[in-house]
Amino acid sequence: SSHIRDHVQAMQERKALHTLLAKRQEDLPPRRMKDSYLEVILPLGSQPEIREKYLNVYNSVRFGRILEDLDSLGVLICYTHTKQEAQPRSPLSIVTALVDKINLCKKIIYPDCDIKFTGNVSWVGRTSMEVKMHMLQLHGGDYSPVLDATFVMVARDPENKRPAFVNPLIPETPEEENIFKEGEVNKTKRIDFSTASLLKMAPTAEERNIVHDIFLDTLDPRQEKEGTVSFRSRILPPNSVWMEDAKLKSLQICHPQERNIFNRIFGGFLMRKAFELGWATACSCGGSRPFIVSVDDIMFQRPVEVGSLLLLSAQVCYTEKNYIQVRVHSEVFDADTREHHTTNIFHFTFMSEKEVPRIVPKTYGGKYIQLKNFNFDSGGEKDF
Repeated sequence: SSHIRDHVQAMQERKALHTLLAKRQEDLPPRRMKDSYLEVILPLGSQPEIREKYLNVYNSVRFGRILEDLDSLGVLICYTHTKQEAQPRSPLSIVTALVDKINLCKKIIYPDCDIKFTGNVSWVGRTSMEVKMHMLQLHGGDYSPVLDATFVMVARDPENKRPAFVNPLIPETPEEENIFKEGEVNKTKRIDFSTASLLKMAPTAEERNIVHDIFLDTLDPRQEKEGTVSFRSRILPPNSVWMEDAKLKSLQICHPQERNIFNRIFGGFLMRKAFELGWATACSCGGSRPFIVSVDDIMFQRPVEVGSLLLLSAQVCYTEKNYIQVRVHSEVFDADTREHHTTNIFHFTFMSEKEVPRIVPKTYGGKYIQLKNFNFDSGGEKDF
């Protein structure tokens, strides 16, 4: 489009697609896993002109760009699963609900070798789909594994306002049966995880003991001897950093260039920006180049509108040896109402080239960020 107002006309045209929606899931033909299987080649080796977009200063591939590609591919796979031959346009709006897991088995992604993405729908509910994707890179004439990813997508109506039914999935082999059952287990785990918030249930006995041990480690031994211990008099253990000193923030203005067909910001763009801030935070904490190891539990809680002020806050919440866990909180600021709304929460695990300092929280909320990766309002945190 040449103007942002063109979007209004496009959305008006999509309203007519409501008549193509299924009234029940049973009305839709079932699909097989192989029906949604796709392979896509990213020709970094054979088409050098596209390398610049993917190249970083270390002469390897920018992982944030890979996150964008995985998000796009996940949506495309779901559209393939739900495609109806008799319909020229899909009435569904497929959006990313959750990045369940991304595990990497290679530290370096080379910028001059072709990359192959593969994937298919692995589990289906009534309105949601789990997608498993794999990334491989060409070396010596063969493609070798780089990462595995599991995304959860949801189907909405043409205007992205209400849930919509998707085609059921029928496993054909014992291997596919196991993959489908794994999807059911993943769904149960996600439900259990969502109920484990400290706003819904008290800390466990083990968690309380861990918090207390951290508190004892930060007491001043001289005051302990004198019997004048204060909750506010704390010392930093050797080779440690206060959690509050291991954070970075950034601001993004959400321009139309990054919008999707619903005039909202593309989820892959949000993941890329969050990853880049998380990487910078891990770099400043570890003092050396960090390598991404895994991505966990990226929750898409609220869409980001074009023109929003996107505030990203990255916090190192846990370290062990040369591993760094970073949590990135994303929120939008409404200049008219002066309100902040959480849009996403991202979790990244990095591996540093050398051992990193231990992260020590000063507050109750800080310690439970380590245990639960739960966002606490800084104004409400209390000292131990």
